[in-house]
Amino acid sequence: MSKENMTEDIKKEKKKKVTKTVTKRGEKKPTTKAGRIFRGPLFWIVFAIIAVSVFGQISGAGSAFTKVNTSQILDAIAQSEVKSATVVDKDQIIRVELKSGRTINGAAKVEASYVVRQEPTIIDALSANPPQNGWNIEVPKTPLILSFLFSIAPILIIGLLFFFMLSQSQGGNKVFSFGKSRAKLQSDEVPKTTFADVAGADEAISELHEIKDFLANSAKYAELGAKIPKGVLLYGPPGTGKTLLARAVAGEAGVPFYSISGSDFVEMFVGVGAARVRDLFNQAKANAPAIIFVDEIDAVGRQRGTGMGGGHDEREQTLNQLLVEMDGFEANGQVILIAATNRPDVLDPALLRPGRFDRQIAVDRPDLKGREAILQVHAKGKPIAKDLALLEYARRTPGFTGADLANVLNEAALLAARELKTEIGNRELDEAIDRVMAGPQRKSRLMSDSERLVTAYHEAGHALVAHALPHTDPVHKITIMPRGRALGYTMVLPDDDKYSTTRNQLLDQLAYSLGGRAAEELIFHDPTTGASNDIEKATALAKAMVTQYGMTEAIGAIKLGSDGSEPFMGRSYGHERDYSEKVAGIIDAEVRKLIENAHQEAFDILVANRKTLDAMVLELLDRETINKDDIAEIFKKVKSWAERPAWTGSITRVPSDIPPVEVPAKAKVAEVAEAKKPRTRKKSSE
Repeated sequence: MSKENMTEDIKKEKKKKVTKTVTKRGEKKPTTKAGRIFRGPLFWIVFAIIAVSVFGQISGAGSAFTKVNTSQILDAIAQSEVKSATVVDKDQIIRVELKSGRTINGAAKVEASYVVRQEPTIIDALSANPPQNGWNIEVPKTPLILSFLFSIAPILIIGLLFFFMLSQSQGGNKVFSFGKSRAKLQSDEVPKTTFADVAGADEAISELHEIKDFLANSAKYAELGAKIPKGVLLYGPPGTGKTLLARAVAGEAGVPFYSISGSDFVEMFVGVGAARVRDLFNQAKANAPAIIFVDEIDAVGRQRGTGMGGGHDEREQTLNQLLVEMDGFEANGQVILIAATNRPDVLDPALLRPGRFDRQIAVDRPDLKGREAILQVHAKGKPIAKDLALLEYARRTPGFTGADLANVLNEAALLAARELKTEIGNRELDEAIDRVMAGPQRKSRLMSDSERLVTAYHEAGHALVAHALPHTDPVHKITIMPRGRALGYTMVLPDDDKYSTTRNQLLDQLAYSLGGRAAEELIFHDPTTGASNDIEKATALAKAMVTQYGMTEAIGAIKLGSDGSEPFMGRSYGHERDYSEKVAGIIDAEVRKLIENAHQEAFDILVANRKTLDAMVLELLDRETINKDDIAEIFKKVKSWAERPAWTGSITRVPSDIPPVEVPAKAKVAEVAEAKKPRTRKKSSE
C-alpha cells in the first residue's frame, strides 16, 4: 500500500471519529437569525393576526355590495325599482337589491351611507314605496367568536408578552425549563487545574486530597468502616483561593463535577429554587460518584426566619430542599457537596451540622512561605529582573491574599509596559505594592511648600517614634507623595508573620500612631486635621485593650460588651452594652489614660531626637520617598527608648525572676532543616 493511500485512510478514520464524537455529544448546529425569528413567539402572533384578517376579507368578498351615492338609492326607491332593502342601524348603511333588469352603476346590489338625521327620510321613502320583497331594519350584532376574542384578547396579549419576556430572561427558548438546574458540568476539553497549581493553602489541599482519594479508592476506606463525607465547606476571606481549590478538585477527581452559584437557585417564583436543587441532585445521583460545587452558598443557605422583616419564603424553601437532599430520609449515594463562602456566620445551623457539612476547612491568608510561592508562580511567564528578590516583597505584604499578590505582579507588569521597559524591576514591583495598598499616586495634586513641610514632619514623626521604641516592627518606607486619600504615609511592617501581639507591642503601636500629631504640636504649635485617621485607629486600639484584651488594672481581665450574633440586623445593631454607667465612665477614663500616655511618650521621643527628626524631614523634602535601608542609615543616631516595667495587672501578682526554658535542640534543628529544604513552586491561590 502506498503512502498516499495510507494517508487518505487515516484522514477518513479521523473524519469518522469526529462525526461520532459530535453525534455522541449531541451538539446542535448554530441557529441562524431567520431561524430564531421563525421559532420565536412574536412571529406566530403576527402570523395569526394576518391570517384572521385575510380570512375575514375572503369570507366577506362573496356577498359584497357596490358603493353608490345615497341620492341614487333614494331615486330607485321613489321609482319602485327596489326588490328588497335593509337599513343597518348603528353602521348608518342602507343596502338594496334592485329588481331584475335594473342596475345602478352596473350593479344590482348596492349600498350607501347616510348621516344620523337622515333616518326619518329613508324610512318615509321605504314606507311610501315599499320594495317588492319588503324592507327590514337590522341591528348589527358582534359574532360570538369575535365577542369571545375581544373579551380575552387583553389577557392573551398580556400573557404572550409575559411569555416572551420570560423566554428572553431564560436565555432564549428555555421558558419551560426554569425549574431545571443551571449547574455546569466540567468539560474534559477545558484545561484542568490540579492541586499542583495551588499554593499558600497546604492544609486545605491535604483535606481535599483525601476526598479525591476516597472517590478513587473507596474500598480502602470501606474496609475500616469509613463513610464518604457528604459535604465540605470552604470558608475564609475573599481572594484566598476557595474557588481555585474547587477547580483543582474538579481536575483531580476524575468524576462528574457540577458547578453552580448560590444565586442561581433563587428566583422570583416561589418553589423554583427547590425544583432546581432537586434536579441538580438527580443529575448528580444519575452519574454517581459525583461532586457538586456551590459557590457563595450564603446566597441560599442563610439562617431561616432572621432579619427585621422575617424570613424569605423562596430562599427558605430552597434551603429546606438542600437540607433534605444532603441528609434527608433518602440517602444521596456517592454525591459530595463542596461549598464556598466568606460569611460562615450567616449560614443556617442545620446546614453546618455533621452529616451535612462533615468538614469545614478554613482557607486563610497565606503565610510568608505561601506568599513567596504565590509570587514565584505568578512571576512565571513574566520577564523578571535578576536582582529582584521576591522573598523581600513577600515580607512586605503581610495579610495579602493570593488574589492581592496576583494583582501586585499584574500591576508591576502594566507599569513596566507603560514605561516601555523589557523586564519587571524592583521599582515597578515596589510601586505596584503601594498602588494595591493605598491607590495610585495623585501627581495632579499640587501641594504648597508649607503643606509639604507639615506632611514631612508628620510622617517623619511616625517613623522616628516607631524606630525608637523597642517593640515595634521595622519602618520599611516613608513618602510624602499623595496617594489615594492620604497626603503621605509611613509603612511599618513585620519581617515575619505574627499571630499574637503583646501589651508592650500594642502600647508602642499607640505611641507611633500619635507620633505625627506630636510632631505637628512640637514643631508648628498648631496641629492639623491630617492626624484624624491616626486618632481614630489609636482610639479603637485603646478601647480594645480595655474592653477585650484586659490590659488595664482598673478593669482587669474582663470582656465588656457582647455581640448579639445578629449579622442580619446591621454591624453594630446587635452590639449590647452589658455594663453599668459607672463602668462605662471607668472605660472612658482608661482609654483616655492610654491615649494620653502614648501621646506624651511620642512627644518626649521627638524632643530627645530633634536633630534626627529635622534631618529626616530634609531628606523627605528632597527625595519625597525613602526606603528601608536609607531610613536605617538616617536613624542611626536615634536614642532608643527605655523598656517599660514588667506588668501583670495586679500588685499581688509578682513577675518571676526565673527565665523561660530554652527551646529544645531538636526543634531548632528541625527549623533550620525546614528553612534550608528546597521548596517546589506551586501555582497561586486566587
